[in-house]
Amino acid sequence: MSRVIKVIIVDDHIIFRDALKFILARSRDTEVIAEASNGQEFLDMAGNYSPDIVLMDISMPVLNGIDTTREAIKRYPEMKIIALSMFSDELYYFRMLEAGVQGFVLKESGSEELMKAIRTVMNGDSYFSSRILCNIIRDFGTEGNRDNEDDKKIVRLSKRESEVLTLICEGYSNNEIADKLGIS
Repeated sequence: MSRVIKVIIVDDHIIFRDALKFILARSRDTEVIAEASNGQEFLDMAGNYSPDIVLMDISMPVLNGIDTTREAIKRYPEMKIIALSMFSDELYYFRMLEAGVQGFVLKESGSEELMKAIRTVMNGDSYFSSRILCNIIRDFGTEGNRDNEDDKKIVRLSKRESEVLTLICEGYSNNEIADKLGIS
């Protein structure tokens, strides 16, 4: 990367924000420019900053990550948001996608995966922790995962779709998948 990626952290746990700041400070290509402890605090200050990436918790007091993301994207359509997620947040993944996030990183992930996610999203691609994708794909179409009857229909994937999903679960980027499968 030729320039520093400006990051805002939005999470209600101070120790987690401090850990993220420590991780990002070790990288030469990222800088934390602000932080917020809830969604409303972030929305109130977002106009004062021009972040490249926002790391957004899902479950927060005052205003949760879903509603915050939806409002932030409405106000700042170019904003790139990566959801910070725990496995217990699995029910919220689809809502966060609908709200406009470009990626998901599990809070149990290591610093290398976090940096990979930031750089991937910064380059215009989406990034999803492979464990999240595998669980979503595994649970896709199951009754406990969907809200209405239309969404409970059985989904049949083509051979190519299955190949793509397998590579996604293995952690390959869009470009790497295209190269492996010989497609654009």
